[in-house]
Amino acid sequence: MNFLHLPSMLTVIILSLWEKSSCGAMTLNSVALPQVSRRARGGGAGVYSTQSRQRRSWVWNQFFVLEEYTGDEPLYIGKLHSDLDKGDGQVRYVLSGEGAMSIFSIDEDTGDIHTTKRLDREQQAYYTLKAQARDRNTNLPLEPESQFIIKVQDINDNEPKFLDGPYVARVAERSPVGTSVVTVVATDVDDPTYGNSAHLVYSILQGQPYFSVEPKSGVVRTALPDMDRELRDHYLLVIQAKDMIGQMGGLSGTTTVTVMLTDVSIKSYQFSVPESTVVSSVVAKIKALDADAGPNAEMDYRILDGDGLGTFRMLTDPHTQEGLVILIKTLDFETKTRYTLRVEASNRYMDTRFLSAGPFSDVATVRLQVEDVNEPPCFSPRVSQMAVSEAAPVGTEVGSVLAHDPDALNCPIRYAIDRKSDVENYFDIDRQSGVIRTSRRLDRELSALHNITVLATESCKSHDISLSSCERQVYLTGVSVSVDHSQVGKAVVLVSVTDVNDNAPSFPVEYQTFICENAQPGQVRLTCGLQTGIHRKVSECAEGE
Repeated sequence: MNFLHLPSMLTVIILSLWEKSSCGAMTLNSVALPQVSRRARGGGAGVYSTQSRQRRSWVWNQFFVLEEYTGDEPLYIGKLHSDLDKGDGQVRYVLSGEGAMSIFSIDEDTGDIHTTKRLDREQQAYYTLKAQARDRNTNLPLEPESQFIIKVQDINDNEPKFLDGPYVARVAERSPVGTSVVTVVATDVDDPTYGNSAHLVYSILQGQPYFSVEPKSGVVRTALPDMDRELRDHYLLVIQAKDMIGQMGGLSGTTTVTVMLTDVSIKSYQFSVPESTVVSSVVAKIKALDADAGPNAEMDYRILDGDGLGTFRMLTDPHTQEGLVILIKTLDFETKTRYTLRVEASNRYMDTRFLSAGPFSDVATVRLQVEDVNEPPCFSPRVSQMAVSEAAPVGTEVGSVLAHDPDALNCPIRYAIDRKSDVENYFDIDRQSGVIRTSRRLDRELSALHNITVLATESCKSHDISLSSCERQVYLTGVSVSVDHSQVGKAVVLVSVTDVNDNAPSFPVEYQTFICENAQPGQVRLTCGLQTGIHRKVSECAEGE
């Protein structure tokens, strides 16, 4: 309960209502005012003086009421009460000031104050009123008037708005990352001093990865380097402002920003580089002009920035004074198709007397387009180890290999066995699945390890080595005029033949010995060995004397 106490020793009590419930958290404050009594001066009424001290002026005090209240009953705000009120109905409470009796009403008997209308803080944030206790019979004031404030408590009921949107901005093409483009500003008419209802956070909903926006300031900046006007001359961004510092439940508003790229006159060079170019090769040459002669015309070239810093470097040809762009890292069309370098040419020797006439350098842009080169299929792994029993029947699956097309087309792969590595045709391979099977009976004692080469080609290319019409020729001779061997992937498969006990013992030689006439019974004269591959049992003894 909120009440304003009007006593002989006056006490003001303020109870604040917070958030969206009339029974929410409350803050109770009490302020003591000087005791006041009424005395007659010259027999007059309504003259006031303090007892034993000088009368003090009324202090400003506040009641709080929540805006946008939509209840069916008038909203209770607070209560006025005087110490002179003995509860006998002789005291009447009077309210005057802003909104008195139109927006705010008072029960003259109890001093209860209510609001009768829905309030909007954005239209009026507070109301100044005066309260007084009067004698019901004489209507004379019992105490001086007390002035107080009813403050309308804010709720988050207004979304942010971009009053200056939509925006149109311009920025030079190839501007560095972080270049300021435009500042967007949203306003929120909620109370900035209470809670986070008017604390905004900006974000970009459309326009990434080319642009970014600073969350607090609303500054839109470039986020990618080398945006080329010739490729795209404008971008449409959607920027959002959200209150409650961007938290869930906050209200938001959006605006659009059209960013136009302005043309910049720059020196530009275009080159194409096959992805198969060997590292350390010169992929481009550029030359800056210098009207000087001799050493004064010698230049140094360097890469200032760009997305190719780790892939290319620059040197100067000492004879032609050309800038040589050299590849230092393998290119891959499937990973990156284009590089842009910003290069500088500067005089190697400068006369200090003419430094003020500089700069003695110039900047140009070098664009390198990576060209796709058809690459052969790649096996993973390049070397495989498999095992099969020598007793395995014909058609037994030994294992499988797998290759893929590294090019963007991702063509299906066809497999074959290089018959130069399997002349006896011990193995076959499924052309589509890469499954290897036995095609003849194996014998570990004849060949314990088979080293075969598996070939792979792309079926959507013209050079399929597995065409049935020339398959036997390719398999048997290993060559075919229709096959581009640079487009054939190769893998090594090592097949170990495991042993089974399929051989009986046998004597490797015929033995001959002699027996002395004086040999004793049971005396050993000779040892014989039986060998059966790895299934071997050997007994050894020494020849007798």
